[in-house]
Amino acid sequence: MSTDFDVLVVGAGILGAGTAEALAKARHSVVILEQQGIAAATSSRSSKLIHGGLRYLESGQFSLVYECLRERSWLLENKPQLVRMVPFYIPVYRHSKRPPWMVRLGLSLYALLSGIGSEASRFRALSKSEWDTLPGLKREDLLAVFRYFDAQTDDAALTRDVVASAIAHGAQIICPGSLVGAELTEEGVRVDYVADGKLNTLHTRALVNCSGPWVATTNARCSPPVSLPPIDLVAGTHILLPLSLGNKIFYVEAEDNRAVFVMPWQDKTLVGTTERPFCGDPREVAPTVEEEAYLLRTVQQHFTQTRGLRAEDICESYAGLRVLPEAEKSPFARSRESMICCDNERRPRILAVAGGKLTSYRATARKLAKKLQATLREKGPSRKNPPPSSSPTSASERERNL
Repeated sequence: MSTDFDVLVVGAGILGAGTAEALAKARHSVVILEQQGIAAATSSRSSKLIHGGLRYLESGQFSLVYECLRERSWLLENKPQLVRMVPFYIPVYRHSKRPPWMVRLGLSLYALLSGIGSEASRFRALSKSEWDTLPGLKREDLLAVFRYFDAQTDDAALTRDVVASAIAHGAQIICPGSLVGAELTEEGVRVDYVADGKLNTLHTRALVNCSGPWVATTNARCSPPVSLPPIDLVAGTHILLPLSLGNKIFYVEAEDNRAVFVMPWQDKTLVGTTERPFCGDPREVAPTVEEEAYLLRTVQQHFTQTRGLRAEDICESYAGLRVLPEAEKSPFARSRESMICCDNERRPRILAVAGGKLTSYRATARKLAKKLQATLREKGPSRKNPPPSSSPTSASERERNL
């Protein structure tokens, strides 16, 4: 069998980037097909956090939290220029849904999963005299303030860094390029795509669908499509406010008891996120007036210096899409685990992944690479070069895309 590449990865968000990097490091020939740009969608519209997911303990997602904490540790050690530890503060009020004992219990479990004794696992309740170090935090009915540590990143910069690593290990990228169709053949997967206004074809041993909110659309263009579980798209909005609350991240309760982050970002304050069902073209997701007002009210309820701000003072707002399993319960309570599906469990040729977390992108990429081991062990030369009609971007073009 002669193929152009071992694997085609559809999507250059953080998961597509991580998958391409993992496969390229294993010396497989890889090409990424991206329709818009690196980190153009959800991977540049997150809460900018590398964290275990303290709130996921409430819904019993212990294995996910443990996995994310292991990945956080690796990222802090190996990408210190992009990922840094930051103090987080949880104010607990008389009316809070989660009383002090519950917060302490959650942080104790979080510390245990982090690895007792590690610097990152430390947490404590601040003394009342230390509350003065928290600028403008509302004191009325304040019962306790807990401090723990998690990490912050520039999500788009991290994604670009991972794509650059994949390219350094031999991966190529076609951007912009849109999948027209993929068909399973006796030899592998035939892929038709449009780039530079032309219809092109290439052949790969396998295709991995990492297209995020487009996962179902991309899957429908594969023949045969894999069996995806029922999924929902859930929009999350953030707003950026023209003031700074220092280098601290606050984890506060909104009026409906949802957890909302208030955090420093580019010398301003980023507030998010919301959760609402979304239907339609993922390109058209945008913040709503109601979401912006909800987030502004949330921050104003907790910080006195923000109470003079109005909707028109919001510097910027953005919305991203989560892919979650379909369920009647609220998005807050649904699993954040990645859902990996394939056409054949023993020797997959077409794989699709839905959901997942920014923090655990490497773990999910490893799972995808492991599933492909049997397929990629098959003998047969790979040309490792694109056919003339489907040229991935040149080195200079790749640098511009990065």
